[in-house]
Amino acid sequence: MIDPVLEDRVEQLSVRARLRRNLTVQVLVAISLGILLGAVAPGWGKAMKPIGDTFINLVKMVIAPIIFLTIVSGVANMEDLKKVGRVGGKALLYFEIISTIALAIGLIVVNITQPGSGIDVSKASGADLSKYTASGAQLGFIDILTHVVPSSIIGAFANGDILQIVFFSLLFGIAVLKVGDAGRPIIVGVEKLSAVFFRLTAMIMKVAPLGAFGAMAYTIGSFGLRALIPLGRLMGDVYLTMALFIFVVLNIIARISGFSLWKLLRYIKDEILIVLGTSSSEAALPRMLAKMERFGCERSVVGLVIPAGYSFNLDGTSIYLSMAAIFIAQAYGVHLSIGQQLSLLAVLMVTSKGAAGVTGSGFIVLAGTLAATHVVPVEGMALLLGVDRFMSEARAITNVIGNGVATVVVAKSENAFNETKYQTAIAGLGKSSADIVL
Repeated sequence: MIDPVLEDRVEQLSVRARLRRNLTVQVLVAISLGILLGAVAPGWGKAMKPIGDTFINLVKMVIAPIIFLTIVSGVANMEDLKKVGRVGGKALLYFEIISTIALAIGLIVVNITQPGSGIDVSKASGADLSKYTASGAQLGFIDILTHVVPSSIIGAFANGDILQIVFFSLLFGIAVLKVGDAGRPIIVGVEKLSAVFFRLTAMIMKVAPLGAFGAMAYTIGSFGLRALIPLGRLMGDVYLTMALFIFVVLNIIARISGFSLWKLLRYIKDEILIVLGTSSSEAALPRMLAKMERFGCERSVVGLVIPAGYSFNLDGTSIYLSMAAIFIAQAYGVHLSIGQQLSLLAVLMVTSKGAAGVTGSGFIVLAGTLAATHVVPVEGMALLLGVDRFMSEARAITNVIGNGVATVVVAKSENAFNETKYQTAIAGLGKSSADIVL
């Protein structure tokens, strides 16, 4: 007979071991340590930047091939080109509707809360915004359309341009589908390569806590917690608005579509924490592709919706852009009529689509938008320089969650959702992430 005391002790050790292996716990501890180091020793915090950058580079290293392999495999296995067009069309329609709702919610909240009132605009003087305004001036609608087609396949993969990779992958997948039996060996090879790259991703995620620690330590060390105080109201409003968007708008969409948003959030909690630590939604892209398939969505749908969503379904970025533009107007005492705000909304609907895959994309798109309106002072963007990094986490997390919801919605609309997989996925929510194999 086993001694009850010994049995309890073994169980406690087992729980502690599982906690140590749990990615969620590891990332949370790493983020906390990063904040502590950045606040106590800013110099050391800044020195951690290479650690965060190296982790992001590791993830970016596998993004292009994983997107290519996932899309090609999904499209080639559809065996129906009409379905490819139908899934893509539904996804783009959904993206446009939800992004517009996100922009509108941002406008409504910032008009009610008025976070820009009473801000000292003298802080906007002397800041160098040239790199943002120069890039922003290039974000025209025609430029965005022509940018989709890469001049070089190798260049698209080398630069990690998601939109161009998606375009080429779609064409390649359709071509494989068109050649019939001759394309079967290619499909088999693609699926085997996919397994290898997802295993590689699992290996990279072992160092995710280090990446989160380095990125957070650098952020706090560079900007300091004091940078939050003057613009605390804006930050609070942005976080509140994104929470409302997730738990009201996306929750309603999830209920209508017949699945639980809360269970989806619990299922992708590790990815959310990785994004929180690194401020990069791209850091979660490879795992999102694998996990949404295990959540019940067909690979063909996941391969189209997730990568496309990184270019067209930037809900968090949309909310931030509309709120930031009106915030600057309020700070400078520029009164915008309803017509002017609707015009701003229309411009943002176009320029926000150019935010994907660009360093400092939020600032670049905002510069392009303000330059296009000629009403809100572009130099007012300097007010946001100190706190933009702190709001980027909220943008990235909202983008990731929005893309997860979009994938399930499109999959369900296409009858491409496996309820058995879904039940299995939510039944395993209590498992340690270390036991989940990509």
